[in-house]
Amino acid sequence: MKDYLSLIKFSHTIFALPFAILGFFLASRTLDKGFDPWLFALVIACMVFARSAAMAFNRYLDRDIDEKNPRTVVREIPAGVISPQAAFIFVVINSALFIATTWLINPLCFLLSPIALLIILGYSYTKRFTYLCHFVLGLGLALAPIGAYLAAGGQFDLIPILYSFAVLCWVSGFDIIYALQDDDFDKSLNLKSIPVKLGRKNALRLSSLLHVICSILILLAANFLTAQFPEFEWLHWLGAVSFVGLLFYQHTLVKYNDLSKINLAFFTTNGVASIILGFCIILDLFL
Repeated sequence: MKDYLSLIKFSHTIFALPFAILGFFLASRTLDKGFDPWLFALVIACMVFARSAAMAFNRYLDRDIDEKNPRTVVREIPAGVISPQAAFIFVVINSALFIATTWLINPLCFLLSPIALLIILGYSYTKRFTYLCHFVLGLGLALAPIGAYLAAGGQFDLIPILYSFAVLCWVSGFDIIYALQDDDFDKSLNLKSIPVKLGRKNALRLSSLLHVICSILILLAANFLTAQFPEFEWLHWLGAVSFVGLLFYQHTLVKYNDLSKINLAFFTTNGVASIILGFCIILDLFL
């Protein structure tokens, strides 16, 4: 179990999970659905199954690439801890569990589940042919808030859509930062990424622009929440401003010629930002 949790980097679930929980509780409050613990458990299960399938498939597909990269050669498949066949079976099982769980939620989520799988699994191929691979990853995680809202409410709405676009820009931006550490290696294998295409300086500038757009969307969503719920206090604004502040903070940590703090920028800062935003908004929704 420990090896499989490491294979899929289970701790990284913290990036999108708060947005999924936020989407669920937003639907529960705005549509007067009430809190359904069984449905909530199904939404969390969907999130875990989908992400587990996506990460394991990425590791399976990239096993030959990871074997050549000094930074990734210690990963479970190239290191021989988990066989490629076992990893692929893990992908199939989690994909099937994801679809089965959407069937238990509602017909709309079930019908959309193959599209969601196509996006999150298809991402693993993209760096072989397009520099826009970061945006496909962002799109995959952007499904979390709108997907959870659909699960709880069965319909689309503006605020979860804003959060989905915010996640798209947020994830694409920090994935560009993360890709900086492999730009030379990617060039050697003709793999595509924004740092390879634009160089480190311009890649960081694009990442900054994406995070500015993300910040605007987060603040815009907070403004719509204020308009929709006049009784709201200040907690959702605290979450929004904290998220924006941490986004800008991570750009002070990474320079084009100094990547020593990239893990702090990528893992810690983004994880904390996501938790604070989700926690504060959910508190405001129900307090």
